[in-house]
Amino acid sequence: MSDFKNVQPLDDFNWDEFENGAGKSVGKADLEKAYDETLNKIQEHEVVEGTVISLDKKEVVVNIGYKSDGIIPASEFRYNPELKVGDKVEVYVEDQEDKKGQLILSHKKARLSKSWELINKALENDEVIQGYIKCRTKGGMIVDVFGIEAFLPGSQIDVHPIRDYDVFVGKTMEFKVVKINQEFRNVVVSHKALIEAELEAQKKEIISHLEKGQVLEGTVKNITSYGVFVDLGGVDGLVHITDLSWGRVSDPHEVVALDQKIQVVILDFDEEKKRIALGLKQLTPHPWDALDANLKVGDHIKGKVVVIADYGAFVEIQPGVEGLIHVSEMSWSQHLRSAQEFLHVGDEIEAVILTLDRQERKMSLGIKQLKEDPWETIEQKYPVGSRHTAKVRNFTNFGIFVELEEGVDGLIHISDLSWTKKVKHPSEFTTVGAAIDVVVLEIDKENRRLSLGHKQLEDNPWDVYESIYTPGTVHEGKITEMMDKGAVITLNEGGEGFATPKHLTKEDGSQAQQGEELPFKVIEFNKDSRRIILSHSRTFEEGKDDIKPRRHSAANSRKQNDAPVINNVAAGTSLGDLDVLAKLKADLDKNK
Repeated sequence: MSDFKNVQPLDDFNWDEFENGAGKSVGKADLEKAYDETLNKIQEHEVVEGTVISLDKKEVVVNIGYKSDGIIPASEFRYNPELKVGDKVEVYVEDQEDKKGQLILSHKKARLSKSWELINKALENDEVIQGYIKCRTKGGMIVDVFGIEAFLPGSQIDVHPIRDYDVFVGKTMEFKVVKINQEFRNVVVSHKALIEAELEAQKKEIISHLEKGQVLEGTVKNITSYGVFVDLGGVDGLVHITDLSWGRVSDPHEVVALDQKIQVVILDFDEEKKRIALGLKQLTPHPWDALDANLKVGDHIKGKVVVIADYGAFVEIQPGVEGLIHVSEMSWSQHLRSAQEFLHVGDEIEAVILTLDRQERKMSLGIKQLKEDPWETIEQKYPVGSRHTAKVRNFTNFGIFVELEEGVDGLIHISDLSWTKKVKHPSEFTTVGAAIDVVVLEIDKENRRLSLGHKQLEDNPWDVYESIYTPGTVHEGKITEMMDKGAVITLNEGGEGFATPKHLTKEDGSQAQQGEELPFKVIEFNKDSRRIILSHSRTFEEGKDDIKPRRHSAANSRKQNDAPVINNVAAGTSLGDLDVLAKLKADLDKNK
């Protein structure tokens, strides 16, 4: 195993003495010296070059010119399947002699010690290097480069998206170093970078020959939510989702598939940014051009609701031809609501064409027109004086808006709610959503509004009060409300009167309180303003003996006490009562 072919004989060696046995010690020492000089001077933990003198599946024997050869596991040369006897390899001297006197070498450590130099040099000089793809990892692959494990991101394997990473495992490929982290000794490599430069030149060549309107064949490379990328033979273009079909497309997978070959037309391109806009639907005639030429405003058509918003719904008549139903055309009601209350996506409906502009490719539709407009026959259905039940929609300070049916609204003015009760706000009288009986007072067909009344359902009790509450007459009443300016008194015969504080003084000088029942004299009665002014103090201050309180028969009194509401006093007053009132009035006039 030691190599002596380069050993030269000593010039001053005395062969005679050697034969006679003299000078042996000197010759032997010189011989050992000569032998040692033929060996390389090696140091532990250094990298030297050696020669492969034999190899098999388990180990590789390397001669580095030392007195013994080194043995290295064959696994350290797995990256180089072409290794053969006679090849020069770098090795790392771990130990000159182990316990068995064996020289310990490592090719892997020799590679690692110089790998960083080679990798940094490759990055600086933009060199192409070889690497062995060992396995898959999260987001990419692990590549053996000069004995160092480098990361190959999935996006850097090829210019095309990779769908099967496993086919690359075990392959030796060319790479470029794109990033090095010296602190953590991390290396990132790219195979895609090798072909991008070539593709860049290819893209420029292709784009330079592009023209708008040109039809090309391409392969579907990638499908996203917003469109489809098509490979035109070295350069990619995008078919936006709106250019895939004349109809609405929610998912591009509905139209194309990966690796499918399709014809596309160039819509636009940018040479600097190398962006190419493509179209697929433009290769087929526009559906509006194929729309039935006989369709006109007023015709009924059928379609499918494809999009819905608060303001309306889009209805597809045929792929690529849509009409809009505005929410105002969904109901005769003047109360605008959300379109979702009437229609839903996927509904198959019938509609009426309201406008049709073939040049602008626009169409507006309506569905309320499928029903009769209630205002066309409003006088017949809701004549003045007719009685109906309506639904309270909302309040204002001046009245209540009600709906008699969809599309037919009316207003009850606050003054038409009650004959006797003074309503400060309509919310005191009823609630939103409640039913209320009404009488039609007036029809405004032009503005589509009805004037309604509620109190008109009953006779005006003030016609009766006029003969009952004549000035000077005395009536029993109950104080139902106290205010700073006076008190509200509910009279037994019905109706309400008002007394100022000075007229609430009792005979003993005390002030009348809420809830007390006392006699009251009518000071003033005004039918037009519906006002009755009363006084308790006048009943005992002047002419008390001459004034007789108004009395009804026991039967009539019973009727009044049983009456649930004062609005209906007139209905409870009989003709006999009126005769009594007339006689009482005549007696009073006579006394005066």
